[in-house]
Amino acid sequence: MLATAEIVVVGFPFPLDLRTRAPKLKWVHQRPAGTSNMLRGDLWNTEVVVTSSRGYAHNLPIAEYTLAGILHFAKGLNMVETERVERAMNAPAYKPMQLAGKTVCVVGAGGIGREVGRLCAAVGMRVVGTRRNAAPPSDGFTEIHGPDGLYGLLAESDYVAVCCQWTPETEKLIGADAFAAMKQGAVVLNIARGEIIDEEALIAALAANKLRGAVLDVYVGEFDRPPDPRLWADNKVLITPHISAAADINSHGGNGLFVQNLRRYIAGEPLENVIDWERGY
Repeated sequence: MLATAEIVVVGFPFPLDLRTRAPKLKWVHQRPAGTSNMLRGDLWNTEVVVTSSRGYAHNLPIAEYTLAGILHFAKGLNMVETERVERAMNAPAYKPMQLAGKTVCVVGAGGIGREVGRLCAAVGMRVVGTRRNAAPPSDGFTEIHGPDGLYGLLAESDYVAVCCQWTPETEKLIGADAFAAMKQGAVVLNIARGEIIDEEALIAALAANKLRGAVLDVYVGEFDRPPDPRLWADNKVLITPHISAAADINSHGGNGLFVQNLRRYIAGEPLENVIDWERGY
């Protein structure tokens, strides 16, 4: 079927040799919102048009996961496993915090990031964020800056939610300088791609007690190896196997976007969410 296909819809994982196996291919629509997975295949930077589901994916479940991660460390629930192992309770070690009034910085205020901001604002948090270009406040955000405003926002944020695309510009975006700019006792949450955080810098920040915690639904090399043992062994780190988008209700809008784009394709109109290979998404 691939040998005769002009249009293909893919999920994850997808055939890495798709272009080779589909010589008549003109357009591929991928249901994932991120585009970095395309780096593993033979479509990147080719003449084949590729569209993503950016802005149409499981935004709400991912935002709920992010809020759950914030609450996990805000209420000191990471202490539970330590108590279970030691068979002794230590109430003062929990150091629970109230979320209302705290600040969360959303790095990448796109479709997913804006939903994260909306939920955080709903529990009384102050929401700030960054994106490729500064934008007026909306969806619960009080400030949305461009990339040059990141460090200023990190300095005043209790929680940092990484929601941006992984591109050459964002690789190791959260590195030693970013951790140094953060508030003492901040919590970092990554629901985007592992490569956006410099893991050595993260491990150093945790060892120096700079951070209250880290929530990682992704990590560097997640498709090829287990997490770094230093992260997995730290009770200040919550690691999950890229499940933030999972839910009992399917709210993914990628198929609907494909149908809309198919109508445009047939009519010869521009498609929505065409991946810009140079930009990286």
